[in-house]
Amino acid sequence: MKLKLCLILLAAFILSGCGVFGQSTPQPLPTVELDANSPTRPAPVQGFSSGIIASGVVVPFQQAQMTFSLSERVKAVTAAAGDQLTAGQVLVTLEGGEKYAAAIAASNLELLAAQQAYEDLNAKADQARAQAQKDLADAAKALSDARDERYRKNLARVSQATLDQVQADLIIAKDVLKKAQEDYDEFANRPADDVMRAQAFSRLAAAQQKVDQIQWNLDWLLSRPNTLEVDQADAVIAVAQARLAEAQRQVERLKNGADPDALALALARLQNAKAQLAANQAALANLELKAPFAGTVIEVKTHSGEWIIPGQPVVILADLDHLRVETTDLSERDIPLIKENQIVQVTIKALNLNVKGRVSYIAPLASTLGGDVVYKTTIDLDAPPEGLRAGMSVDVDFGSGQ
Repeated sequence: MKLKLCLILLAAFILSGCGVFGQSTPQPLPTVELDANSPTRPAPVQGFSSGIIASGVVVPFQQAQMTFSLSERVKAVTAAAGDQLTAGQVLVTLEGGEKYAAAIAASNLELLAAQQAYEDLNAKADQARAQAQKDLADAAKALSDARDERYRKNLARVSQATLDQVQADLIIAKDVLKKAQEDYDEFANRPADDVMRAQAFSRLAAAQQKVDQIQWNLDWLLSRPNTLEVDQADAVIAVAQARLAEAQRQVERLKNGADPDALALALARLQNAKAQLAANQAALANLELKAPFAGTVIEVKTHSGEWIIPGQPVVILADLDHLRVETTDLSERDIPLIKENQIVQVTIKALNLNVKGRVSYIAPLASTLGGDVVYKTTIDLDAPPEGLRAGMSVDVDFGSGQ
């Protein structure tokens, strides 16, 4: 076989050399075909015709560079390169758990109080409505009383019979005063320490006080309310009207249950308490870096006591049990012929094997490779062979592209 190949190449070289000197049109080199049974080429997939070919690489089905979203000191690292992990397994833990645990306890307390307040509003709606109706009745009565009092300001303070009685009392008191004055006059010239004179003066003074008191009462009963009294009565009416209007609004608010404004405020408090609790729980959970899927730890980039920078890769995790192929140089000229679910032949160079696969994804945006526009495609292998490892290079034959 090697001898046959060498002869073919030598003949091609001689013919091309002759063409340079003896012919104006150079002859193309003949296509070199290796024996189908050659051990240097894997057997093609049965029934597959060669066509568009692109280079590729074996990649994990899932791979993640895991980071923290906050800055804190590393408390513990529980994963090492090469570890096989299950989904949800803790890889790295940060300090600060006590602070967030206390915040969660406070949030739970506020949530309990907010829930109780919200439930009390609904539970006591009937009681609040009854109280509002009572307040309305009381306000209506107070307004009626205030209006009656204001009306009385326009009338005489007492009846005529009462006035006649007071006037009669005044006449009698004045007569008593007159007699007391006459009695005192008999002793007025006696010395100041005379007993008879003192007794007469005491009776005179008492009679005068009686007359003055009855006269004052009569004057008040005969007078009309002054401006201040009227203004005070009007103010009492205004206050009573305002209280009645508020009582009516309260009854209207409570006719279908709890006060809507109070209920909305209680509900907002309850929702805020739930949000605060969720935020604190999330903050506590964020102190632990957990595996998002089952896989193998590729690299750990931190250690205990180190300060974490938000967004800095800490652990690299990959699912090495499930591998697929991604192309690296599929030309923009060929991509229009490629379809999802299309059958392809994948040549795994390191294993010297051809295996069957299907196109599962075509990148919607192009990238560049050495100035050429290329599109990445993803290939799922029908039966990944034993010994396949991430990072192996492959060739993907898309056939005719149909």
